[in-house]
Amino acid sequence: MVSTLDDTKRLAIAGALEDMKAIQNLIIENEQTLIGQCADQEICDRLRDMHRDDQKNMGVLDTVIVQYGVKGQPKQTTLEMVEKTRKLMSGSELTLFEKFVQHELLKHGQVMKGLLIHKAAQVVGADIEAAITPLNTINFENRAHQEQLKGILEILGVRELTGKDPDQGIWARVQDAIAAFTGVAGSVVTRTDTEMSIRDLIRMDHTKVNTLFGEIQSTNDPQKIQEFFGQIYKDLSAHSEAEEQIVYPAVRPYYQDTQDLYQEQAEMKQMLEQIKSLSPASSNFKDQVKQLMDAVMHHVRQEENEMFPKIRDNFSDEQQKQMATEFKTVKSQFMEKMAASMK
Repeated sequence: MVSTLDDTKRLAIAGALEDMKAIQNLIIENEQTLIGQCADQEICDRLRDMHRDDQKNMGVLDTVIVQYGVKGQPKQTTLEMVEKTRKLMSGSELTLFEKFVQHELLKHGQVMKGLLIHKAAQVVGADIEAAITPLNTINFENRAHQEQLKGILEILGVRELTGKDPDQGIWARVQDAIAAFTGVAGSVVTRTDTEMSIRDLIRMDHTKVNTLFGEIQSTNDPQKIQEFFGQIYKDLSAHSEAEEQIVYPAVRPYYQDTQDLYQEQAEMKQMLEQIKSLSPASSNFKDQVKQLMDAVMHHVRQEENEMFPKIRDNFSDEQQKQMATEFKTVKSQFMEKMAASMK
C-alpha cells in the first residue's frame, strides 16, 4: 500500500516556505512602523513602494505554498526571532539607522532563503521546481529592495554620525546597481499574484501533476515512486475539491459539459484509491499510474481547450482573480485537513 505521508525533504521545504511567510509578515509590519518613525519624505516614499511590493509578494508566497501542496510549520526559533524583532522595531532601544539595519538583514535573509529553496527543489524533484517558480518574483524584488536599503542606510548613517547629509548621487548609484542585475534576473520574473487568474492557477496545477507523472515513469526506485505518487494523490485531491467547490458551479451556466468534468474527477478519485492500495514495487503499479495519467491528461485538455474559453469570455478579469483567491483558500483548507488526518 502506498503511503501518502510527506517525506522528510519535502516537509523541510514546506517548513522553509512557512519561515519565509512569517518573515514576510514581519517585513510588512516593519515597513509600516518605519514609515511612521521616519521624517525624510524621499525615504518614506521608497518605503511605501517597498511596502506595496511586499504586500503583493505575500500573495505570491501564499500561491507558492498552496501550489507546493505540502503543509509545513515555521520553526519555533523563527517565531521567537519575529517576536523579538517586532519589539525592537516598535521600541526606542535602537536608533532609526539600527532599525533599518535590522530590516535590511531580514531582506537579505529572504533572498538567501528563496535561493536555498530553489536549490533544494532541484535536488528533490522537478515538480517542486514547477510549483515554486513564482518565488523568482519575490527574490528579484527583494534584491532590488536591498539596493535601496543600502542607500537609505548610507543617508541615515552619515546623518547620525555627522549631523549632515552624505554626498549627492546616492539614488543614482542605487538605480545603477538595480539595473546591473535586472538584465540577469529580470528574465526569470514571473507574473505576480495580483495578475494571476483562475486559469493561471489551474494551469499551474496541470503542469505540476504532469511533471509528477513523468517522474514516476522515469524511475524504478519504489521509494521515489511512493514519494511521487503520494504527491500526486494529495495534489489531485486538493485540486478537484477546489474545482468542484469554486470553478464548476460558476462555469456551469456557460459550459454545457460541466457535468462530464464532475464525472471524470469522480472516476479519477476511484483510480487514486485503487493505486493507493497497491505496493509501488508491484508489477502493475506503473500500468495503473499510466491509466490514471491518460485520464488526467484527457481531463486537462477538456478544461484548457473547452472550459477555459468559457471562463475567459464570461467572467471579467476581476472575477477571475477573485475566483483564483477562493480556489487557493479551498485548496489550503483541504490540505490542512489532509495533513491533520495523517498525524
